Amino acid sequence: MSKTIQIGTKGQFDGFLKSSKFVVADFYADWCGPCKAINPLYEQLSAQFSRAGKVTFVKVDTEKQQEISLKYGVTALPTFIIFRENQVHASCRGADAQKLSEMVKKVAAEVDLGGPGGNVERSHVGSRWLGSDLPRGYSDVTDEVDIQGLDLLNANSVLGGARALFEGDRPSALDGEESTGVESSKNDWVESDTDEQLMLFVPFRATVKVHTLQITSLPRSLSQSQVEPPMRPRTIQLYSNRSHVLGFEEAEDIPPTQKITLETADWDQKTGTAKVDLRFVKFQNVTSLVLFVVDGDGDRDAVRIDRLRIIGETGEKRELGKLEKVGDNGD
Repeated sequence: MSKTIQIGTKGQFDGFLKSSKFVVADFYADWCGPCKAINPLYEQLSAQFSRAGKVTFVKVDTEKQQEISLKYGVTALPTFIIFRENQVHASCRGADAQKLSEMVKKVAAEVDLGGPGGNVERSHVGSRWLGSDLPRGYSDVTDEVDIQGLDLLNANSVLGGARALFEGDRPSALDGEESTGVESSKNDWVESDTDEQLMLFVPFRATVKVHTLQITSLPRSLSQSQVEPPMRPRTIQLYSNRSHVLGFEEAEDIPPTQKITLETADWDQKTGTAKVDLRFVKFQNVTSLVLFVVDGDGDRDAVRIDRLRIIGETGEKRELGKLEKVGDNGD
């Protein structure tokens, strides 16, 4: 049975934001075809994951509640916004059933498992794996990465491409291949090719504020490998708001937005993940990142990265204009 609440006033909406830890809001209109198409799924999620005082599902008619829609920058329908403790936590623009389900299941898992202070293994819920806990007040915004626009230089073409870095599944290297010494056939990671350097261009579909990077690297040890294993990244340079991937020589002449040096102690022994806190003030209105792996943590020839997660928050919303219907692809 659905537990969705129809919002009648802004005061009612604000009340739920204060009284419920999470509020899942469906911004819709009666004339919107994609809104009607995805509504049965939304009602199903509401029936399954509503938790009194913890997870509340609401529907906001944008025609009748324009003040709420304006405040949160709703310019396309449907739009789903999840609020955590009165702040925007995650959003989904368009009738994207998979993304909506993943967002809701992730929230429900956090509530059911006691919040972000517990075992990091709980993050592997609903095909959304995280290598480390989320900093309080921030969310995983990796879904805002424009996968089609990714560009990766000096990668071993036999292994996974740039898209592998942003897969939602748990890295295959954590599921037994490393301990047995047998290489996974999935190849869901990236290694550098001719030398230890990698250059990755990451565009975003919307402006984001980047607080933290989670970099997962799971190279096999020397004793487990018949060939020289790759290294973990050591020196990384970040460049924000570039229009394209940088060349390696070009990057040497451009001051990075931030330079990072990773030490052995930075890598979590269980998940192989380093949590990199950025100088948040320098990454407030980010439309793209270039990640330049300058060198690795040894003297071998290749560097390996298994996953990359972007942690932060969505950027400033646009002012409310003419609403448009958004189909299954969210574009």
